[in-house]
Amino acid sequence: MRFPTTLAVLVLALAPLPPAGAADARLASPVGLWQPLDSSGRPLGLIRIFEAKGLYYGRIEPSSPTDDRNARCTHCTGHRHGRPIIGLLLMRHLRPENGEYVDGDILDPDTGRIYGCSLRLTDGGHQLIMRGFLGISLFGRSQTWQRVESRRPR
Repeated sequence: MRFPTTLAVLVLALAPLPPAGAADARLASPVGLWQPLDSSGRPLGLIRIFEAKGLYYGRIEPSSPTDDRNARCTHCTGHRHGRPIIGLLLMRHLRPENGEYVDGDILDPDTGRIYGCSLRLTDGGHQLIMRGFLGISLFGRSQTWQRVESRRPR
């Protein structure tokens, strides 16, 4: 009976390990699912950040089964007007620069206003600071977003 145990230990010891730094590489990018927090730390829904052609974008994701999937962006202008809130492209055109993501814009679906925005990862990639502003970053406010680990992209 000792042979099967030894064989099992040997197989486990020789099993391939994930590449060193694989988790770190994932956390070094804003790509993934994020939960914005209000100023009191209360969750505000979910945003999926993705990369396309070297730029970063964020889309509103469903956050619970009770989400109103019929809600529309009635205050939005242009091609976003009347689009469903869930699935709406919220952030656009962010580009990486010196460890931050800059020169993008973000939509406030409650008002339809579009603001400049930038992103910066903190806490080893587990948190993100989103800065929304009017004109220049000095005239804006920041919001902390928490990385959501448990859900996978659709």
